[in-house]
Amino acid sequence: MELMDKAIEAKKNSYSPYSNFKVGAALLTKDNKIYTGCNIESVSYTPTCCAERTAFFKAISEGKKEFKAIAISGDTPFCYPCGVCRQVMSEFCDDDFKIYVGNNKEYKEYTLKELLPYSFDMEK
Repeated sequence: MELMDKAIEAKKNSYSPYSNFKVGAALLTKDNKIYTGCNIESVSYTPTCCAERTAFFKAISEGKKEFKAIAISGDTPFCYPCGVCRQVMSEFCDDDFKIYVGNNKEYKEYTLKELLPYSFDMEK
């Protein structure tokens, strides 16, 4: 799958000297442009940014706000997005937004609603 291949490639740019846990993400916009991201750590941990949010913030900073799917590849067979990343996804994505987690051999597919059934929403 091309999107997963891009996530695996993005993982090579990870800056993770503290955890040594590399993660890459590839985000697909509704107009079929791909934005990649990797995790970027800080010694004080709080400013650390996950690969998924890096990809989202790159796309959003370039005016993209409609997304179809994201692929995530980590140093484990299936690297799931953290709660903060899931909440960011819910800000910009529909419940049926596709989330692929995997590696160069296999992947699993979920929807945002499956991974974040009760997202925070000021209007609910």
